Amino acid sequence: MSAPAVPSHVAGSPLRAERVLLAGGIVMLTLLCWRYGLEHAGAAMVVHSPGLAAAIPMWAVMTCGMMLPAAAPMLLTYERVSARTPRGHRLRTLLFAGAYLALWVGVSVAGAAAQAGLHALGLLSHLGASTRPLLSGALLLAAGAYQLSPLKQVCLHRCRTPMGFVLTEWEPGPRGALAMGLRHGLTCVLCCWALMALMFVLGTMNLLWMGALAALMLAEKALPAGRRLGLAAGWAFVAWAGWVLATPG
Repeated sequence: MSAPAVPSHVAGSPLRAERVLLAGGIVMLTLLCWRYGLEHAGAAMVVHSPGLAAAIPMWAVMTCGMMLPAAAPMLLTYERVSARTPRGHRLRTLLFAGAYLALWVGVSVAGAAAQAGLHALGLLSHLGASTRPLLSGALLLAAGAYQLSPLKQVCLHRCRTPMGFVLTEWEPGPRGALAMGLRHGLTCVLCCWALMALMFVLGTMNLLWMGALAALMLAEKALPAGRRLGLAAGWAFVAWAGWVLATPG
């Protein structure tokens, strides 16, 4: 079934009050995720142990905090189109967002497991930073190569055109909202997984590094020059990898 029609005067109109509230909710939830991750889950990991039980909540809240801003254009676009059939559209928007975040939480569990395993092997510090130039260089090289790959470009294009995604992937009802949220989440994971893996280079508890990666992912998806910025970052990661691997450790 095709999506509800979006008349030109609606598509170009200012955000309604509820969309402003949705955007504000995304900002507030993002800030809460960052605060919780830094003050509670992260502190527990540093003080007690870097094991899986401590790493999972830290990864979950910080991943949500990093990915919610990048998802904001898609969430607002989905809400705008869904509002054309107003009955239950708020619930559908919540289900769409919940499915998107649920997929990223699953990725967070994998990230936490990788952190616990790498730490057990002595390859990470207690702050989640690589202690081996070979590991750092390999992660940087993989991220740079993926940034330049065709799959990355396809996924990034879908993330950069939220209206196109919503209109072509539209499914009605709550079940459709869940399915669409999962599909967008999968696209987003395929777009950003290599950048998230770079958390292991300078540390999963490095606030500046997390902020820089979150800003890059948002810029890739939202700025007019986002695609070129992503490609430039890819080449920068490749050059950085070469420097790390060539520098005596």
